[in-house]
Amino acid sequence: MSAVKQSQSSPIDEHDKPYALKTTSAWTWLNFLGDVSQSEVEILLLSTAFKFLLFPAYRSTDFEVHRNWLAITHSLPISRWYYDTTSEWTLDYPPFFAYFEKLMSIPASFIDPKIVDLQNLHYDAWTVIVYQRLTVIISELVLGAALLRFIRGSVDPSRQRILSASLFLHPGFLIIDHIHFQYNGFMFGILLWSILMAREGRQLASGILFAVLLNFKHIYMYLAPAYFVYLLRSYCMSPAGVIIPTRFISLANSVLLVFLASLGPFVLMGQLPQLLSRLFPFTRGLNHAYWAPNAWALVTAADRVLLQLVKHLDVGLAVNESGVASTSRGLVGDTVFAVIPNIKPIHTFIITIIFQMVYLVKLWRAPTYKSFVTALTLCGYASYMFGWHVHEKAVLLVLVPLTLLASENYAYYKTFVIASVAGVFSLFPLIFTPAETLLKIVYSLIWGAMTLYPLHKQLYEFPSSLPWVLLESFENAYIYGFALLQVFVSLFPLMTGGNPDTEFLPLMATSVYCAVGLVWSFIRLSTLYITQQY
Repeated sequence: MSAVKQSQSSPIDEHDKPYALKTTSAWTWLNFLGDVSQSEVEILLLSTAFKFLLFPAYRSTDFEVHRNWLAITHSLPISRWYYDTTSEWTLDYPPFFAYFEKLMSIPASFIDPKIVDLQNLHYDAWTVIVYQRLTVIISELVLGAALLRFIRGSVDPSRQRILSASLFLHPGFLIIDHIHFQYNGFMFGILLWSILMAREGRQLASGILFAVLLNFKHIYMYLAPAYFVYLLRSYCMSPAGVIIPTRFISLANSVLLVFLASLGPFVLMGQLPQLLSRLFPFTRGLNHAYWAPNAWALVTAADRVLLQLVKHLDVGLAVNESGVASTSRGLVGDTVFAVIPNIKPIHTFIITIIFQMVYLVKLWRAPTYKSFVTALTLCGYASYMFGWHVHEKAVLLVLVPLTLLASENYAYYKTFVIASVAGVFSLFPLIFTPAETLLKIVYSLIWGAMTLYPLHKQLYEFPSSLPWVLLESFENAYIYGFALLQVFVSLFPLMTGGNPDTEFLPLMATSVYCAVGLVWSFIRLSTLYITQQY
């Protein structure tokens, strides 16, 4: 891959500052974030109004999951939270998220007591719809506040403003949080606050916030190795590599106190094994019901192709009969391949660790902020690529920190574009209802035009040689190919009349095509990081 050229940024002249830099006095209570501009207020108000319009939209089972968690934490003593099985949607997030649900259950009980009735399963009155949708919007302000702070003090505020707006308006958050229903915006807000503290040289605060985040949702543990190396190397050690005892003890005690606040009550009650069994169920297959577009999606698709070759040609490959009947390969239970040797959890763990170690060695040698953000992104990316039973929604673990790198130079920008287009499209199957199908497509296109085009104008570099021209042509063709994929996904079920033998093909095509782009972006980003000097 071509050498990375450092992006050049120059101070912004007063004439070049857009009208958006005028301060809005009505929002001076946000002074701790810096001056809040007119355009930033407009983005907040317009996006909030749009999210209000989505209140009647499709809701997944996650909506009932979180309503049930409101009921569990409100109706039961803390000693029963991780034991209750009244609903199939048992509490399986760490304690800080349970405390968060407990806090939200208090106003819910006054608004409509039926919301927190443990026996009132699948309750979907307008009171619960409005209340739960509002909690997502309000909690997402944590993300918005972090993104505003990223603009203040940025080397290039104009580019950072585009990146911050792109994250606040990201189609991933719209699809997963405001339609499907989750609280990713809130939790990624905590992550971004932690990264921001690292940018400002406040590593202790960064570590504490990340410890808090781990106790909200344990999926962020995939990022923990990068945090461990960065904090140890940049905060707990001198430039000469000598441990600074006071800093090491300070960081260790701070993280320990966070975990004690979270897990302490359950340790005292002797419930830690039960809690861990809820957080880490190991009886699931390699792939989720819809294959997350990662390396295993390509392996699974290859197994399907090889199976068909074995059926129709005499190629001399042995077939595992227990793997023939499976089509989605993601139902709860062991994943069994028909032709390719089966993958075990230990295999995914070893492969993930090997890739992460490459990035961690580089981070150890260059513990700068930019090196940290790139290593952090790649640790999450490696876990997404090679992890066990990865959910498609976990792609946000890649796309959010990758966005912070998008304006570094054209090589990073192109990596960001390919990953973003493939990652956002991979979330489309989550929303399959006709009313929302057009919405997700149009919204994503508008988001892309408002985010990708301005950055392209600022960062574009013509390829330096014919091979790079050809490579960029292939990459562009791949991106444009998503239009054809959408046509196929939309028309194929109509053409086949819902044939059960082929109904999984649109999902498989989506997963495989998106996986190609995400795997390629992973290779690009890994190469950029390993070859770049920090």
